[in-house]
Amino acid sequence: MDYSIITKKCKGPTYPAEQCCTALKEFACPVRDAINDMESDCASTMFSYINLYGKYPPGLFANECKEDKNGLDCEQLEKRSSSGVDIATTPSSALMLATAILALFVQIF
Repeated sequence: MDYSIITKKCKGPTYPAEQCCTALKEFACPVRDAINDMESDCASTMFSYINLYGKYPPGLFANECKEDKNGLDCEQLEKRSSSGVDIATTPSSALMLATAILALFVQIF
């Protein structure tokens, strides 16, 4: 995966929430099914690499990237694949992404 989507947009020392959270969504929403798979360590691995490449403060994304009670809203984020097909999520996918992120931070702390 290309983590530069996040590391190019989410920069310290201020780590602007709008830029960091948009970058996280651009990176994570297209692969939300893998991240939300609680049988894999995909979410944990993803955040390990994000922190490795970005050297972000602990809890940055968990504390800054909250949109509603279901977590991140991937529904509004549309990405064009190389074939021009829109990729979007359903509200239940956003809930699962939020759950995966929460589970990861519970494991870390």
